[in-house]
Amino acid sequence: MIRTLVAGLGTMGRSHALAYHRNPAFDLVGMVNRSTPTLHPDLAGYRVTPDFRAALAETTPDLVNISTYSDSHADYAVMAIEAGAHVFVEKPLATTVADAQRVVDCARANGKKLVVGYILRHHPSWMRLIAEARALGGPYVFRLNLNQQSSGPTWEVHKTLMQTTSPIVDCGVHYVDVMCQITDAKPVEVRGMGLRLSDEIAPDMYNYGHFQVIFDDGSLGWYEAGWGPMMSDTAFFVKDVVSPNGAVSIKMPESARSDDHDTHTKTSMLRIHRNGQPNQDLSMADEPDHQELCQREQAFMARAITENLDLGRHMQDAVQSLAICLAADQSVRTGQPVRL
Repeated sequence: MIRTLVAGLGTMGRSHALAYHRNPAFDLVGMVNRSTPTLHPDLAGYRVTPDFRAALAETTPDLVNISTYSDSHADYAVMAIEAGAHVFVEKPLATTVADAQRVVDCARANGKKLVVGYILRHHPSWMRLIAEARALGGPYVFRLNLNQQSSGPTWEVHKTLMQTTSPIVDCGVHYVDVMCQITDAKPVEVRGMGLRLSDEIAPDMYNYGHFQVIFDDGSLGWYEAGWGPMMSDTAFFVKDVVSPNGAVSIKMPESARSDDHDTHTKTSMLRIHRNGQPNQDLSMADEPDHQELCQREQAFMARAITENLDLGRHMQDAVQSLAICLAADQSVRTGQPVRL
């Protein structure tokens, strides 16, 4: 079994820990959290300690899952790899491109597997959307957003995230990764805009932003993300890929709400439009929920280790999607386009 340590027991860390508990390929040897977390009953018997470095030394894991806040990802990942462990790290891989590349270089130098938590890569609806869009042929227009009308504890989490990471970076890496998988083209320029809509966040941070990315095949991508109690619950979920030959879209039911975590990954219908043909609607009613997707991610992690999968492209894509989103953040802050 793969001895596994989980660091960070927020929403994602708890789901990953439960995935390890349920998968016989793993032996969950410890969990790390600075405060006392609320856990699923199945995890009640596991020890939780506050110090990552001490837990790493005591448990000697084969795999470390890093689901802490973004600003600790790179340092924790390097520490784990240098201690002899493979790493699963939640997105974004780091808060700078240099740190992201540092983690990738460390994994390569030490012969360790590094998987970044791009959960949509394991989602059947998104896998189908990517395949259908590629079949249509480019160049493409990508129209993607994920706005969250957050309040209470969720808004508190968002405010903590925004101490280091803007919404267009934290969420955007998922959807930029989708754009890059569809086009295989090189991103060349990013233009971003953002606005601070709350006095509860730092003066130099914004909780709403959007950006455009231009690819060298002519494709254009647009992404929008906003967090907070003021965000609209109308048109908060747009997932649309357009090509000269048609379009592929994810359609949500009218009852969908932006503050439901499953809404971020679950879909209702995939609509395929080909020029001159009737629309084809594919029901996605039996797709996996958020917990099942986390379990699929960790099953892939087990395969990466036991089957020695080549993760070169995966790591390269993680750095590239982060670079695009950080360029968008730079554009927001400077008011100028950023060439890549």
